[in-house]
Amino acid sequence: MNATGNDNAAPGGSNGRLERLERNAKGELIAHLAGRDTPHEDVSVHRCFPWTLTDQYVSIRDDDGKEIVLLRSLDGLPAATRDLIEQDLAEKFFVPKIKRISSYRAEFGVVYISAETDRGDVTFQIRNRDDVRILSSRRGLFRDVDGNIYEVEDLLALDRASQRHIEGYF
Repeated sequence: MNATGNDNAAPGGSNGRLERLERNAKGELIAHLAGRDTPHEDVSVHRCFPWTLTDQYVSIRDDDGKEIVLLRSLDGLPAATRDLIEQDLAEKFFVPKIKRISSYRAEFGVVYISAETDRGDVTFQIRNRDDVRILSSRRGLFRDVDGNIYEVEDLLALDRASQRHIEGYF
């Protein structure tokens, strides 16, 4: 465990332990690692699989894309560092959550879905089952033809009409 109480670096994939993360004047992320005098500048944050573990297995990579730290968990990080990581991931992985399916239509192998999300109304198309990733019996992700991702957090929390439209995917 390092000086910040952070014992979350995963073995095998990391070169050090993250002490803190900060932004410089240009807005770039700077990673300070235990035992290293100079920080890594312009690092990036990446969520690893599985997607069901949203605050676990986060990779910090240098400006060449090489992993410098793999965080097993965000628990135990200093609050400011955790906040920066969560903010960066939220900006990078914009995933509106589907609250209701307004309309659903399948035509010539393309499914057209209009939905209310936590970020507003949206209409998108999916081409096949490969565009749907099931995370559990009640949770799934839809990837549209443009690569955007929409999440159903809990199928059973949707109204019955919405459930009928998409329950065949679960």
